[in-house]
Amino acid sequence: MYKSKLKTLALSISVTIFAASLILMPGESLEASIRGLDMWWEIVFPSLLPFFIVSEMLIGFGVVKFIGVMLEPLMRPLFRVPGVGGFVWAMGMASGFPAGAKLTARLRQEEQITNVEAERLVSFTNSSNPLFIFGAVSVGFFQNATLGIVLAAAHYIGNVCVGIIMRFYGGSDRNDVRKETSNKKGFIVKEAFSALHKTRLEDKRPIGKLLGDAVTSSIQTLLMIGGFIILFSVINKMLYHLHITTFLAEGLSTLFLLFRLPEQLSIPLISGMFEITLGSKLTSGVTEATLLHQAIITSFILGFSGFSVQAQVASILAETDIRFKPFFYARFVHGLAASVTTILIWKPIYERFSNEQLSNAIPVFARHNDAFWTDMLYWFKSAGPIITILSLVVYMILYAQKRSV
Repeated sequence: MYKSKLKTLALSISVTIFAASLILMPGESLEASIRGLDMWWEIVFPSLLPFFIVSEMLIGFGVVKFIGVMLEPLMRPLFRVPGVGGFVWAMGMASGFPAGAKLTARLRQEEQITNVEAERLVSFTNSSNPLFIFGAVSVGFFQNATLGIVLAAAHYIGNVCVGIIMRFYGGSDRNDVRKETSNKKGFIVKEAFSALHKTRLEDKRPIGKLLGDAVTSSIQTLLMIGGFIILFSVINKMLYHLHITTFLAEGLSTLFLLFRLPEQLSIPLISGMFEITLGSKLTSGVTEATLLHQAIITSFILGFSGFSVQAQVASILAETDIRFKPFFYARFVHGLAASVTTILIWKPIYERFSNEQLSNAIPVFARHNDAFWTDMLYWFKSAGPIITILSLVVYMILYAQKRSV
């Protein structure tokens, strides 16, 4: 009882301080809100919407079930999750946060996976997409596309490490053991197609209804994501102006000195633990640190994902019986694994692919991807708002039709 009352008091005081800071610093609050809105409006919404809609369609048509049966021999021994986890993993890497959580929650709601399997799966299928790592962080903040190769490799290798570690989570659960339905590998394609056909027949919605539900569900999720991005952008700004970020950073100074990292990186790390975009940007501006030191901190920030992304995931998982704690602990593991991987691969990858040592043997993408990712960012910033507006108009039409039925 005492612990519950203490928690209530702490939450009440925190919200009151936050509300007071909004009143006392309206200019800073507005600036942070616009920054979060721009990021959602121009990049997040148009880049995630197609993946979300296609994912819903693939699940409805049974393609995910087909992939699940095909990937079962790989995903089950390696990560102790069903084969459908391979689809979630691939879509999570391609589309970024929080696609892995959304797809995992959907599979759990359809009872294609158990809650323990879902907690394992969601822990390593949420990652940053290549556009953000290369376009926003490497090219946009560091003006160094070659650094993106290191950050992306460390990030996705860290994901694999988390998945392997999380395979031991949950102990030996009877529900975790797959019932053998086919003993011969030669019939796996036939079994997969049968599962696809059965799933499509069980979903009795016509194609038009399925597409409409996919659009409305995806846009509702993205509206929620946008709210969290704006909220945590403001929270991060308020913490900085209230000197709470500086206070927490001073506590990390000793730890940074122990690992021979410049203490100037402590403030970017604290900021990145709340919101990865701001943390990565601040890290790139620390001139006292070497590029390797900046890469280590940035890898941790990307792996930890920030409380903003974690809040988005928690909101999605709240609709199911999937617990949030395993995901939260896995983010620390991912951050540490990505940072260590960055140190290990720095010489063999970055120093080999860096602009100073390029040769004719270097792949073309390492030579010209500065322009590619810059063009991608420019395209999203120019076309993103138009896509967002049109999608919201379609959503309002579909929602009005649904309400009138």
